[in-house]
Amino acid sequence: MSEEPRTLKAVFQAAELKRLALEGTYEANSPTYREDLAEALELYQECTQIINKVALFSPNESVEDISTSDLPYLLVSYRMAELLQKVSTKSPLERKTALNTTREVYEKFLHLLDNYSILSASDSKLFTEYNEDPATFSTISTTDPAARRNAKIANFKAEKELKNKLEYMRSSPRYLEDGGDEEAVRELYLTNISFCTHMAFQGLEGINREMEILAQAPIPLMPQATTVEDDERRRRGPSGSDGYSDRLDAPLNSLMSRTNGPLLSREGKPLRPFTLTSNRQDLRNGVFRPGHNLPTMSIDEYLEEERRRGGIIEGGGEASFRRPEPDEDDMEKADAETMKAREWDEFKEANPRGSGNTLNRG
Repeated sequence: MSEEPRTLKAVFQAAELKRLALEGTYEANSPTYREDLAEALELYQECTQIINKVALFSPNESVEDISTSDLPYLLVSYRMAELLQKVSTKSPLERKTALNTTREVYEKFLHLLDNYSILSASDSKLFTEYNEDPATFSTISTTDPAARRNAKIANFKAEKELKNKLEYMRSSPRYLEDGGDEEAVRELYLTNISFCTHMAFQGLEGINREMEILAQAPIPLMPQATTVEDDERRRRGPSGSDGYSDRLDAPLNSLMSRTNGPLLSREGKPLRPFTLTSNRQDLRNGVFRPGHNLPTMSIDEYLEEERRRGGIIEGGGEASFRRPEPDEDDMEKADAETMKAREWDEFKEANPRGSGNTLNRG
């Protein structure tokens, strides 16, 4: 026998019980939490299918046309969006996809309320602002710090007042869903819808803030597609007949076989490993050398090098008094010495001692 389809009321109650259990002491990263979250989403999705099948809501109706018992089903889309926002993902890309899906479900919920004119004047204004630019929507549109602070306080107070009102209604026998006053129960349902509407706008604003953070996340590198030739090369092994290998480090036996021979190919490709330092023995000897620099030549070698470069002036002392005996037969040298002495005498006559010092004269 085939199982009879469950009623909308039964599926909705099962979904609500599962959702309330998720708000308990569950750990968000535990497998049990993820399984129950997925099960709750499936139950709410089943509610949506039943609602669409029986055409429970119509755009040609008003909120007065909806029976009191059917009012809670207006929240099915909101509950789904609320749970979708809690789904954990593994990457920023998956998170963006989940947030976009959540946004669409929030929009479906608000459009349904707007069609029935259930939105209050302030909520209707917010919904209009959202439709103008969903990606930049914020419940606090002002940029003035003081005004933003006041708007945040107002949002918090409105949320707290709605919570307190719901707690009072649910604790009063008059608002009991089973056996209470129908008008009071209807008021309870509409108040709960107002609270969920307020939280839906907060959820849409939170999605935009999270999207701004995800936009700054680095883009992961996509894996490159492999060709048939690449697959065949990998199938043959780490190195095919053409010597190509995907490995960055060649096998050890391959390196050992290439320690001899030319260092580079004609195209300049390295044929074997090499270093740009001296040989290993020099490196090993330099490990235990002194910390200071040792001399590289003796003193005699240094003086000889300086003499060769012209860095040493020889003479002076007793050597300066050693003058060679003049050669009386060298008339050219004697005439040169005479001309040199005559020029020096003429220079002294033209420039007497002290003639160049004119700084301290009166």
